Amino acid sequence: MEPLGLRAVGSHCSLSEMDDLDLTRALDKPRLKIERKRSFDERSMSELSAGYGMHDSPRGRSVLDTPLSYARNSFEPHPMMAEAWEALRRSMVFFRGHPVGTLAAVDNTTDEVLNYDQVFVRDFVPSALAFLMNGESDIVKHFLLKTLQLQGSEKRVDRFKLGEGVMPASFKVRHDATRGMDHLVADFGETAIGRVAPVDSGFWWIILLRAYTKSTGDLTLSETPECQKGMKLILSLCLAEGFDTFPTLLCADGCSMIDRRMGVYGYPIEIQALFYMALRCALSMMKPDGDGREFIEKITKRLHALSFHMRNYFWLDYQQLNDIYRYKTEEYSHTAVNKFNVMPDSIPEWVFDFMPLRGGYFVGNVGPAHMDFRWFALGNCVSIMSSLATPDQSMAIMDLLEHRWDELVGEMPLKICYPCLEGHEWRIVTGCDPKNTRWSYHNGGSWPVLLWQLTAACIKTGRPQIARRAVDLIESRLHRDCWPEYYDGKLGRYVGKQARKYQTWSIAGYLVAKMLLEDPSHIGMISLEEDKLMKPVIKRSASWPQL
Repeated sequence: MEPLGLRAVGSHCSLSEMDDLDLTRALDKPRLKIERKRSFDERSMSELSAGYGMHDSPRGRSVLDTPLSYARNSFEPHPMMAEAWEALRRSMVFFRGHPVGTLAAVDNTTDEVLNYDQVFVRDFVPSALAFLMNGESDIVKHFLLKTLQLQGSEKRVDRFKLGEGVMPASFKVRHDATRGMDHLVADFGETAIGRVAPVDSGFWWIILLRAYTKSTGDLTLSETPECQKGMKLILSLCLAEGFDTFPTLLCADGCSMIDRRMGVYGYPIEIQALFYMALRCALSMMKPDGDGREFIEKITKRLHALSFHMRNYFWLDYQQLNDIYRYKTEEYSHTAVNKFNVMPDSIPEWVFDFMPLRGGYFVGNVGPAHMDFRWFALGNCVSIMSSLATPDQSMAIMDLLEHRWDELVGEMPLKICYPCLEGHEWRIVTGCDPKNTRWSYHNGGSWPVLLWQLTAACIKTGRPQIARRAVDLIESRLHRDCWPEYYDGKLGRYVGKQARKYQTWSIAGYLVAKMLLEDPSHIGMISLEEDKLMKPVIKRSASWPQL
């Protein structure tokens, strides 16, 4: 019998013939009744929920599709919640009678579909979390299984074959009228702008698999040989030995949420944070049998190296900025202080005024003679959720958000990066990209979907009031503006010039943020406790000065 998931089905891989493979039989396996031991995050958030004015309740499917969060709370839910759930359900995609994901957008105001009629892996994550928090896990299970099958197909861009572990960026359901059946067609980057494979898809898949396991208590899915193999294939791409001298992952521009040329090639914070979180999630689910033991050892070693590297070399606060400003260059030997030979004259003027005395963040990129001082929201929020950031660093990131609210949040949460590129720098870095003009799209645009990561980070650090303030901004406009994809302008005041309406992850991001605030115990499925064994010795303070 042919090995599962390795059947070659072409560059645009189809699941029309793979659908009956053994993997899908997992859908029919009985779910084990497992009494879970709550993690520190779940316990602490559940106990804190009383202080937030929230009430915990058992999970279960809601009656008449009424979101469970409605019944959990004694207060009247915001009217936007009902419409958001209705819009989310309209975006659901079905394959042979089973829900397998949500469309990127359901915008009936335009005839230009582009690729918004597909199920994107990264886009589906907030939708999946919303369904899990509402006790609806079937769609998430089907999604995980179908994307796992697609991973096993042969992937080619022109004459080059991609790695076996690459997860698709997206897929869509197509109907074969001749054969009278549906099949799935995946995109691994061969039709994407710039033809870049999605590095983040595999990480999000692992993170979502853990979220499903934590939410349902169902260990049978993650422990199947197929899911174990899927994780190992993804990790094999990242843990392979090569010419690297750093534990971080070297990436091309456009390989993640910022999927256009924006000067994030090298070692972008978003990928490193997701890599760290995926490694920790995989470590919690990897079975120590066969080659699993070897993977566990590799993951553990990489986590130690990666956490030390990120916490020491990517972290920037007032003290560290002053140190870099005084760096000597052209240092040799193991005693070098300026290990990456960063030129002090390369520090942009804006960062001196931007950095408060109390606060800090992980910079956008660090490599040989290169430090990208820009703030990237997703990478910093995921750093808190995964405990890549130490407790002191996590609090410092929250301090920075409060100090620089107008710059990083403005009138519509949340700036994807700050500041924007403009003038000559914009022309050189973006290649004169007409979509990434200043304060637009990925170049300093405001993305409502980032609300759920911000809310998770706020709850993790015990500062939900910051998230509530952001939610209030969202509720003042997002529904009225028909749930756009992004906003433009320095304050995020204007609906993006090419933004899609009824963007699914804008809708789902709002729902997840609201449900996290209503029931903080949900944080357990998307956050990780600090691993004391990976806590490095940091000689200087994480946030300077200590007042």
